[in-house]
Amino acid sequence: MTAHPVTEPEPLLLPRLSRAQILWIAGSLLVVGWLIWLLGPVLTPFLISALLAYISDPLITRLERMKMRREVAVGLVFLLVFVLLAGLLLLVIPILVREIVDLFNRLPGYVEKLQQNFQPVIEEYLDVSLDVEAFDAARIRAILEDNFENIARASQAAWSYLADQGGRFIIWITGIFLIPLVTFYLMRDWHRALDTLRDLLPRNIEPVVVRLARDCDEALGGFLRGQLLVMFGQGLIYAMGLWFIGLNNGLAIGAIAGLVSFVPYLGAIIGVSLAVITALIQDTATFGLGVESRLVFLMLVGVVFTVGQLVESFVLTPNLIGDRIGMHPVLVIFTVLAGGFLFGFIGILLALPVAAAGTVLVRFFYQNYKRSKLYAQTSDTGES
Repeated sequence: MTAHPVTEPEPLLLPRLSRAQILWIAGSLLVVGWLIWLLGPVLTPFLISALLAYISDPLITRLERMKMRREVAVGLVFLLVFVLLAGLLLLVIPILVREIVDLFNRLPGYVEKLQQNFQPVIEEYLDVSLDVEAFDAARIRAILEDNFENIARASQAAWSYLADQGGRFIIWITGIFLIPLVTFYLMRDWHRALDTLRDLLPRNIEPVVVRLARDCDEALGGFLRGQLLVMFGQGLIYAMGLWFIGLNNGLAIGAIAGLVSFVPYLGAIIGVSLAVITALIQDTATFGLGVESRLVFLMLVGVVFTVGQLVESFVLTPNLIGDRIGMHPVLVIFTVLAGGFLFGFIGILLALPVAAAGTVLVRFFYQNYKRSKLYAQTSDTGES
């Protein structure tokens, strides 16, 4: 029996484009980018709905292959997605509310603790006397009277800002209620919308764009689904670990750290900062595991985040994401910051998905560059 050699797919080559096609493509991209920048607050619920529909589409397609009508499959998946989201909110929100209320209840004690620990240091090194008790209501009233004009001007500016932003706030509230409706329709008509976009493409570039879109879908879909699972897993490790060692508000700190862990190391940095500050001002009598030393407690906090990072680096990311995005962590951080700077919150949401798809395009143009006369040119005369 003869073994057939495995042939790699033929690399895609950039088709020849006419001047009119180049102008049409460039103009379309500019218009789309301009509309995204201009309509950012309005587009947010639609982008969230598109993301939910995109993540859910593989499951809907699998149910269709099992001879289920698409409308029924969409209904089942839609119900499943929103039951999971509602269950998650019902599970997480009461815990976060309890943690936040507990945090506010502890604030007076934290302020007193900070005053006891740091006021002597400030007075010693800055050579000042901080008489907190003398700063009574009469003193506060005198300061307010002296600065009444500035306070009034600031209040007027704040009110004007809120009035200007009122329309955006209404759009934001409306968008929350639009998300389920838009998500359902996008789930139902996802393939129909893709077929419409495909039909709009010029015929000579349609095969290349479709092939690139499939490669981007493979990289992007795997990355998004894997990243959500990594964020959930990392947040769960942080929250359970901090709760187990007895850190005040440990569940909330762990949830926050997991939520922002889509940027490499940012979740750990924010989580460690919040946890260390809390551990420094927490009463030693409330430490868990029978620990009485603040230094040992800080070491336990470090152990929790070290274990979380190790599990994320060696278990979660390799198995759930792998090398789907193919970007250096420094470049990932830059991408998220650049997206936030250029497009605000929408830019932060879109930065990594766009980067994941962008790696496919970079590889495509790199392959074309290596096969071009520009790369093969060996002399100043243009001969190759």
